[in-house]
Amino acid sequence: MIKIGILGGAGYTAGELIRLLLNHPQTEIRFINSESNAGNLITDVHEGLYGDTDMVFTSEMPFEDVDVVFFCFGHGKSEAFLKEHSIPANVKIIDLAQDFRLAAPGNDYVYGLPEINKEKITHARHVANPGCFATCIQLGLLPAAKMGILNEDIAVNAITGSTGAGVKPGSTTHFSWRNNNISIYKPFQHQHVPEIRQSIKQVQGYLDADIDFIPYRGDFARGIFATEVIKTDKSINEITAAYKEFYQDAKFTHYVDKAIDMKQVVNTNKALVHCEKYGNKLLVTSTIDNLLKGAVGQAVQNMNIMFGIDETAGLKLKPSAF
Repeated sequence: MIKIGILGGAGYTAGELIRLLLNHPQTEIRFINSESNAGNLITDVHEGLYGDTDMVFTSEMPFEDVDVVFFCFGHGKSEAFLKEHSIPANVKIIDLAQDFRLAAPGNDYVYGLPEINKEKITHARHVANPGCFATCIQLGLLPAAKMGILNEDIAVNAITGSTGAGVKPGSTTHFSWRNNNISIYKPFQHQHVPEIRQSIKQVQGYLDADIDFIPYRGDFARGIFATEVIKTDKSINEITAAYKEFYQDAKFTHYVDKAIDMKQVVNTNKALVHCEKYGNKLLVTSTIDNLLKGAVGQAVQNMNIMFGIDETAGLKLKPSAF
């Protein structure tokens, strides 16, 4: 059994991670750390787990008892934590924040997108889990990068559920504001764009064009649906063949010939991708669950790869579609 520790155990991502790991055939959760909830039942916070566990949150961090630690901190807190705490060298780390996603001198974290980095993840001691928007958008663009056709500015629009903003209530997440509403935020400046660019450069070898990304807040709890517009003279038959070949060995990412919708992936670790051609414009649609393939589902997928077990273990989930 893989022995698990979880830090930052009270948020949405941690709740989903606990649910996955409790039902994983080869994992055992040894501790769930939350300073603010120490001593409280897990189900006091994650109420969807009633009947599944009687564990309690702890302020302790017994790293010597685990094989891997999941960091479910907010952005910026993972790096700060590691400056103040020592984790044994034999303990693997999977970080769900953005602190280590970008390559830099001295950063040994592997970017955890299995569709392009599976071999590196296999040998990794530390993995930086990709962002939710970044995952969805990259999976729509990377086959095109492999074709070498991302040479002009790319128009990207993506809408996300309210869980993407975290568990702490805010002015743009409470029901009265969010219900029957839609808005944009961080246009052209979203923090996930650099990691998208990094992966495209890895696959295509270069990226001189801009990614013009407009994020939307959606009137729903979970899921991301993205559109990407690429200018190319390649035929739709050539494009779809390239997309299918790119994902032929992917366990959770699938090219679909028909138009896709978000409910097909919500509550699963799947990513679905579809292409249509209009003149010289290629329209790519991609969709994921922001908490699963966009966060902890992909983190568990990465853990499975790191420990050499079935990549799909604990992740055979039913979508919310009918």
